[in-house]
Amino acid sequence: MNTLKKILLRLDLESLFTFGFKSDNTSRQIAMGYLGYGILGTILLMLPFSTKTDISFIDNLFNAISALSTTGLSTKDLSADYTFFGQLVILFLIQIGGIGFMTISSFVMLGVTHRLSEEKSKIFNSQFSFPQNMETKTMLKNIMRFVFSIELAGMLLLFPYFIYIGENSPLWSAIFHSISAFCTAGFSIYSDGLAHFETDTFVRVIILILSYMGALGFIVMTDILRKVKNKKHSISFTTKVISSITLGMTAWGTIHLYFFEKNLENLEPTERFIQSLFQAVSAMTTVGFNTVDIGNLSAISFVTLIILMYIGASPSGTGGGLKTTTLSAIFAFTKNKLGLKKDYTLCGNKIPKYRIDQAFSVFAFYTFILLVGVYAIVLIEKDRFPFIDILFEASSALGTAGLSSGILSEVHTPTKIVLILLMFIGRTGVITIGNVMFVRSKKKKPKKEDIVL
Repeated sequence: MNTLKKILLRLDLESLFTFGFKSDNTSRQIAMGYLGYGILGTILLMLPFSTKTDISFIDNLFNAISALSTTGLSTKDLSADYTFFGQLVILFLIQIGGIGFMTISSFVMLGVTHRLSEEKSKIFNSQFSFPQNMETKTMLKNIMRFVFSIELAGMLLLFPYFIYIGENSPLWSAIFHSISAFCTAGFSIYSDGLAHFETDTFVRVIILILSYMGALGFIVMTDILRKVKNKKHSISFTTKVISSITLGMTAWGTIHLYFFEKNLENLEPTERFIQSLFQAVSAMTTVGFNTVDIGNLSAISFVTLIILMYIGASPSGTGGGLKTTTLSAIFAFTKNKLGLKKDYTLCGNKIPKYRIDQAFSVFAFYTFILLVGVYAIVLIEKDRFPFIDILFEASSALGTAGLSSGILSEVHTPTKIVLILLMFIGRTGVITIGNVMFVRSKKKKPKKEDIVL
């Protein structure tokens, strides 16, 4: 153990996990790390024993980035086109993307050396947003315990059931779908995805719970663990906000689909409710599984799912999107400004100004990237597809949701490249990408000029 400790202390793990790239800008370090894993995944998928059929470089790149970003959009059938090794590569990328490559390396370093370097702590904290009262080491340990405990529990529940109903490769299917669901990746080893279990309540409920827990995030779970261990512990305001908005969005999406989606009208009430709940949670958690044909949904249901994917999951979780807390900060700012109040408060709690600034930066840049992506796809595809289908596909890619309107198999290669970029930005984070683009080491003294608004 001492020898291993000495080796790890000498190794520059930050550079190792970012494939030799080193930068004072932690955002560049993170972005290059994800880019490196995306390229590595693509190379592994290009190997002859990874595929059953001829798959182009762009399709392998698309599927690798989709797995790494835990999106779930796929241009190929995992069951028909990839071997067990290829599926294993996809699952490896999903796990890396779900909890972050620096989380894994930091946990290894902490476990062996019992300490984290200042640089590693800085990079880790850049990947996740935590309340100020949560210690990095505590959060890191809780993340890893939480991840593998929940994924193991999901596997142990699904495995015997898959044996019972006679599924092929029940153990592999249980492992794959448990990790894919918790990491909100939406990948399936079945050709028809989760439609394979269209009427199976047990599987749908397990998948729903796994994706919900992944989307709620590690802040909420750590808070709950503290409450269980110490009854006097007060649940944080962040946890209350995340839980309230998540439950509210789930209720709204479920109610809408239940009462206003014509394609579900013929189902009996219980099944109709489960289908509505599953699709609302699938969009909101950005897990991307579907048990109904998304392409056949009505226009208003498309808009509902787009809004849910746009807002997305919660910070420090496995889901994507704008994030629930960003929405709450923007609401607090708007409410207080309209009320001519000086401070930014929400439910009697004062929100720091830097959080408001961060929320608006995320909102503005996220929306800008989405609009640029939609514009580029419309420009490429021209009038081949309805605009709402293109908006849906772009929203799903940037929000790493993985739901598809059904046009993905027909789009041109340049459109696939646009979607790849959107998925990569969605996983790396708009703040991280913004820092990569705009942070400069040398600062010029700005000119003092006014701009009329």
